[in-house]
Amino acid sequence: MIGSISRGRALSWVAAAALIAVPLSAAHAMRVSPMVVEILDRGSGAVARVEVENINTANLPFETRITRLDYDDAGNLVEVPADADFLVFPPQGNLPPKARQVIRVQWVGSPLQASQGYYLTVKQLPVQLDPLAGSETGAQVQIVYNMKALIAVAPQGAEPKVEVVSAVPTTLETPKAADGTGGDTVPGVEIRVRNTGTRHAFMAGPNWTIQGTGLDGKPQVVEVSKDDLNRDIGVGYLAALKGDRTFKVPTGKAFANAPIKVRFSK
Repeated sequence: MIGSISRGRALSWVAAAALIAVPLSAAHAMRVSPMVVEILDRGSGAVARVEVENINTANLPFETRITRLDYDDAGNLVEVPADADFLVFPPQGNLPPKARQVIRVQWVGSPLQASQGYYLTVKQLPVQLDPLAGSETGAQVQIVYNMKALIAVAPQGAEPKVEVVSAVPTTLETPKAADGTGGDTVPGVEIRVRNTGTRHAFMAGPNWTIQGTGLDGKPQVVEVSKDDLNRDIGVGYLAALKGDRTFKVPTGKAFANAPIKVRFSK
């Protein structure tokens, strides 16, 4: 079933922090926002602005790089270096404590026939260490962060065309908390979607309505809100033309192995 897809909300799309086993007495941290940006491939709309904030008490040296999101023959997401497609200013910097820097990212690639996704990676750089700082403990740890902002570039007038390929019941395990709670098994639905349109889609933009039959044999409807989707699947980026992804969404109610329909709405 084809539904209407909103153009998404700028919510977290974050790479894991990289841990480097070298000494340091104080941890560094940064904030990057927004984490998702949509721009056009020409005109005044071809510029994004991403802010880097140093939220720690030490200087934050950083550098940036651009990678294009692509897919291998098995359909796995891969990143391809693509710095030449953008003009990034400044490409690197060194922020004092609590300072902010706006990074201007301008598309300079050729006009597109369909949307293309990119990552702007902001990489924190290791700093020179004080050899005396860890003399008493014998070891120090330096943590550096790589934060990724998704930049989706679209041609003027492009539109997504999303369809549900399949929807089947499944079970999901909730994450375990630090105190050991969680890890419970909950009912859900595994939904495969495909985008054949010329514009990307953010599947967490619309609300989802899941309709089917409950285990008691009666009709059952579950409404999944945008907030729940953002928590469960992130922004749900779905590429143009060849976008094909499977999402596992907790529903709170178990569905029978009968046909399950999924509808998207604002």
